Amino acid sequence: MARVLLPLPDSDFDVTEVAVPWKLLTEGGHEVVFATEHGTVPAADPLLLSGVVLGLLGAEPEPKALYAEMLPTMQPITWDAIDTAYDALLLPGGHAPGMRQYLGSALLQQRIRDFWATEKPVAAICHGVLPLARAGVLAGMRTTCLPKYMERSAFLATAWRRGRYYRTYPAYVEDEVRASGAVFVRGPRELRRRGTRTDHSPAFTVRDGRYLSARWPGDAYLFAEQLLEML
Repeated sequence: MARVLLPLPDSDFDVTEVAVPWKLLTEGGHEVVFATEHGTVPAADPLLLSGVVLGLLGAEPEPKALYAEMLPTMQPITWDAIDTAYDALLLPGGHAPGMRQYLGSALLQQRIRDFWATEKPVAAICHGVLPLARAGVLAGMRTTCLPKYMERSAFLATAWRRGRYYRTYPAYVEDEVRASGAVFVRGPRELRRRGTRTDHSPAFTVRDGRYLSARWPGDAYLFAEQLLEML
């Protein structure tokens, strides 16, 4: 059994990018250890549970059900208590304002640098690639992340109702990841179709040695399965 460390902010993480890997990892006999800044139980982005605009653009029914199943099991440690004894590091994403606590934490970035140096598996999806870029460990690594066309499209489609909800920072995720020296791989264009447990055809990931990355919630099932293979 592997122990997988999964850091989170106190609020606003992506439902699918956390609940799907949690489910597949635990089904595979592994332990997921959550970590928040102060050890408090976190909450997902509520708009992904109710719908971002007119009840649409939220998480799919299965990931929402998995989130409800996962929530009572969460007993986070603190970011201060993170060490390198875990077998893998999983960095999920999310784009709502509460994510800045996690995406911008200097403490978490130091913990990431320490873990990266162990050469154990590291997996990141969507905005979860940003802490790696900001920790300065991605130079020369092949990676994907939330592509600029996806981030821009979601922002333009919802700004009339949600303002800058889909723009966590002034810079696009892709631009910041490129600026870190990483070799960005966009993958096929996709805006609507999402991968499932039984259909990975719309999904896309990039693996570079012990590092695995994915673009958005639509990749979560394939992403989790490939992390399982790495373990």
